Amino acid sequence: MYQYIIKGKQTLRGAISVYGDKNTALKLIPSTILSDEKCVISNIPDITDIKIMIEIMQDLGVAVNQINADTYEFEAKNIKKTELNIDLAKKLRASTVLIGPMLAKFGEITLPHPGGCIIGQRPIDVHLDAFQKMGAAVIFKKDSYRLVAKKLTGAKIAPPLLSVTATENIILGAVLAAGTTTIEYAACEPSIVQLAEFLIARGAKISGAGSPRIIIEGVSKLNGGEIKVIPDRIEAGTYVILGALCGEELVINNCQPSHLEVVLAILKSVGVDFDCHDHSIVVRHSPKLTAKDMITNPYPGFPTDLQAPYTVLMTQAQGLCMIRETIFEGRLNYTEWLNKMGANIINCDPHRAIISGPTPLFGKKIISPDIRAGIALIIAALLAQGQSQIDNIDLVDRGYANLDQRLSILGASIERREIK
Repeated sequence: MYQYIIKGKQTLRGAISVYGDKNTALKLIPSTILSDEKCVISNIPDITDIKIMIEIMQDLGVAVNQINADTYEFEAKNIKKTELNIDLAKKLRASTVLIGPMLAKFGEITLPHPGGCIIGQRPIDVHLDAFQKMGAAVIFKKDSYRLVAKKLTGAKIAPPLLSVTATENIILGAVLAAGTTTIEYAACEPSIVQLAEFLIARGAKISGAGSPRIIIEGVSKLNGGEIKVIPDRIEAGTYVILGALCGEELVINNCQPSHLEVVLAILKSVGVDFDCHDHSIVVRHSPKLTAKDMITNPYPGFPTDLQAPYTVLMTQAQGLCMIRETIFEGRLNYTEWLNKMGANIINCDPHRAIISGPTPLFGKKIISPDIRAGIALIIAALLAQGQSQIDNIDLVDRGYANLDQRLSILGASIERREIK
């Protein structure tokens, strides 16, 4: 395990590049199972979750060849089993997305209940119900699920709740299914659009990706292909907030501002000073911030993954505001750590918090509870007076690669230490 030792009040300046999108890469990689031909994926971020997914693929029998630092070749023609490695799958929530391609290609899969960050109830019923509608039998065991289908068949699926991973999982299962599958309540994230584009380039028939209705006509086979993962919009948005609070002038490269239109509009309205270009954002120190309520929503709304960094921003804004977390009921637990650092936050219930600002923050010994809360606490520590110790940063490593090195280049005083 590791911790960060951070000395606050250091002015950040320079340029930082956004890596490939974590959530997109975690779906593109399993999609390679659907073909016996080689697939090459570039701009894959060097983070823990990706490493776990690759280990799961290799354990199944997929040949994985790392071409360079961010590019991998996958060949799935010699998959030798249909049961996911329990220890690996329990570490990764995204292991659920293997259900679709494994059912489509081999007609069965066994997996444990997936792991991941503890940010609230995250049942996989929506996935299981969808595949049952497509003809799969689901066998429940004590701590695992076995799904079996001689041949998936197209169906009309209207999930009871909006789920990005379930939308992607259904697409992955439907591309080789018999007949047509229609998803009537589909998520619209850029990751879904790119997954569909990759599958279409390999021979799939998909229309409507990026809209609430997606139609997939099953085909008999898919080919190999190549794709470059889109930039991580959550990482880009995080750095905009970081630059506003701790930067002199920060240039955020290799990003796609069009994927952050709602976020950037809200940040502009509260006083964050930035300019957008085609593939970069330049953000400047923004000392005059005005408090503004925010509610998380599915894409293209304000993402739940940027709620915690926005909350840190609001601790430095003038006035009162309410944060409403509509996606996960456990996502506001980190606010207790911000209060220990000097913030004035009242949790009304698991979904609402009231912030009064501005308040100075002070360095403390704190613990990262999950990926997104962890990066928010790092921003708070960089902003705070004095030294902070942040434990459990292994969780942050799941979403942000080489963070200490990249921030140090910008002028941050941040040291990574191993806890023995």
